[in-house]
Amino acid sequence: MNIKRDINALRRTLMRSLTKNIGTSHFDPNTDFTKVIIKKILICRPNPRLGNQLLITPLVQEVIATFPECEIDLFVNGGLAPIVFKNYKNVTRIIQLPRKPFKELIKYFKGWMALKKHSYDIVINVVESSSSGRLSAQFANSKYTFFGDDIDELQLKYEDYKHIAKQPVYNFRYYLTKLGLKENDKPIPFLNLMLSPSEIAEGQKVLQDIVKNDKKTICIFTFATGEKCYSESWWEAFYQRLKTEYPNYNIIEVLPVENVSQIGFKAPTFYSKDIREMGSLITNTEVFIGADSGIMHLASASPAPTVGLFSVTNIKMYAPYNKDSVAIDTNTNSIDDWIKILDQILKK
Repeated sequence: MNIKRDINALRRTLMRSLTKNIGTSHFDPNTDFTKVIIKKILICRPNPRLGNQLLITPLVQEVIATFPECEIDLFVNGGLAPIVFKNYKNVTRIIQLPRKPFKELIKYFKGWMALKKHSYDIVINVVESSSSGRLSAQFANSKYTFFGDDIDELQLKYEDYKHIAKQPVYNFRYYLTKLGLKENDKPIPFLNLMLSPSEIAEGQKVLQDIVKNDKKTICIFTFATGEKCYSESWWEAFYQRLKTEYPNYNIIEVLPVENVSQIGFKAPTFYSKDIREMGSLITNTEVFIGADSGIMHLASASPAPTVGLFSVTNIKMYAPYNKDSVAIDTNTNSIDDWIKILDQILKK
């Protein structure tokens, strides 16, 4: 029994029940939105996990594409957002709540009060079930507030509506049509870390220092949190098969912050706590293979062809979807099936 995990689960359930009816996305049908100038937008996603920060990059790109001159504020939790959005020029202010509010109460309350320092043209809560997201969207001053609720007609229209990165974009487009704008039917943006050319070049140098040859490289990440983490025996069998099937490729392992390896450090390794450095290395590899995790989303955002391994989490919500990426349900497929999928990526 994990008492801390159970308490957090109970807390989240309680907060969601208390906040689920807070706020309703509102529109003024008498407003000619085509003549409204949108300058300030607030996006609320107060969750500290790397994956959840990266999964809002499609929405940020969509907002910028729609309103190129706008300024975007982000209401987040933890310290990763300034790193993730470093090269997003329209992101002008990041309001950060501390990860452990009870240890930093003053900073926590200052973060909430910072929402009142500006008035916004649009406020967007990214995830419907986020209690703090709904509260922050309600608390901010805004002409238009979108709470991110499920929209039945969009669920019927789009098979991928439940994807946690795509749904906010579909919702945003839907809200704007209600305000009189033409419907946008372009493909949903990919996750994007916005790596600079110099960062990518540096990643290539780091990779070359590891492999010291001209062969192409397969990148694996063997760690994940909780039940998402595959066993050492599982990874050992898969790693040996990769070596057999792809002898002309390097195989390197990107290590987690915990500095552990499910294959006993048998492959050349790369360790860094700098997520942009990690992304810069991964983007120079031919394919990334790893379980559903923040680093899987980092690979997708770098971008690199990403093979996401799923055994317990919802593929429809979290699958990588950038070019040449695929999600594999390892409960229903065999290792032979996985190799066939890798062949399609590597042997074009």
